[in-house]
Amino acid sequence: MRVVFMGTPEIAAGILKSLIASRHEVVGVVTQPDKPNARGNEIIFSDVKKVALEHSIPVFQPEKASEETFVESIRQLDPDIIVVAAYGQILRENILNLPKYRCINVHASLLPKYRGASPIQWAVINGEKETGVTIMYMEKGLDTGDMILTRKLELAPDETAGSLHDRLMELGGPTLLEAMDEIEAGTAHPVPQNNDEATYVGMIKKSMGELDFNNPSEYLERLIRGLIPWPGAFTFIDGKMLKIWKTEISDRTMDGKEPVPGRIFADKEELFVETADGSLSLITVQLEGKKRMAAGDFLRGYKLADGTICGREKDSADL
Repeated sequence: MRVVFMGTPEIAAGILKSLIASRHEVVGVVTQPDKPNARGNEIIFSDVKKVALEHSIPVFQPEKASEETFVESIRQLDPDIIVVAAYGQILRENILNLPKYRCINVHASLLPKYRGASPIQWAVINGEKETGVTIMYMEKGLDTGDMILTRKLELAPDETAGSLHDRLMELGGPTLLEAMDEIEAGTAHPVPQNNDEATYVGMIKKSMGELDFNNPSEYLERLIRGLIPWPGAFTFIDGKMLKIWKTEISDRTMDGKEPVPGRIFADKEELFVETADGSLSLITVQLEGKKRMAAGDFLRGYKLADGTICGREKDSADL
């Protein structure tokens, strides 16, 4: 089939590579416009654009995918199908109804759960036992179309959003190609989603990384894993940001009595912070301006007063 692919981040780039390596012909790639880096002195290409350029595939980067000039450009490519994976814009009917085999979407969840922008992170944060990839027909609603094919995988006990992203990216390519075979052969049997079971998740924000130790240990441990690699979970000690990269749930407290949420203490080479119902053992941390390190290495280089309460100082500036 002649394919137009629409996507932007790394997970979409991985799926695009599988599509390029298949028997199908990718005749065009659509991705979000280039952006300057944080310092504004360099233009950053999306991961999908990099892959397209490596394979000499025409790239389109409309500000709005509904622009008629852009739609006409895609119409001229005469695609049999349009494949969308984490593109970042809502498509209108002038695109949805364009190809012979319609537009299909690769979504990183078991729909109808986790419709929206951040299904991978929330699957970890919410402690899901399994997730997967859903291939669906696209319609005007957000991730509401009929499901063509679903493939599942189990989450590991130490799963992070980063590791789950990579596993779903590997699963997404083969699942897409299998669904495309069924669509072309006329053997696909789309299943409507049960809207009563639908859940929605929005974009992950940096502010979500600031830990509130009034929460239970189990939730905090999952939250920390769900925010790796971005934005990362953090707190503050003595006015400095402390990023927390790996933890284990513990029932230790500083005095063996009731925990004081946010109180941090050390025991030899172990570092703990108390929560609403116990504590977290901080395995890997990163102090502002320093590299990631094991708790023991951190304690050898930082004079920590037992009983310090984590959190922002009253005059600490917002991120």
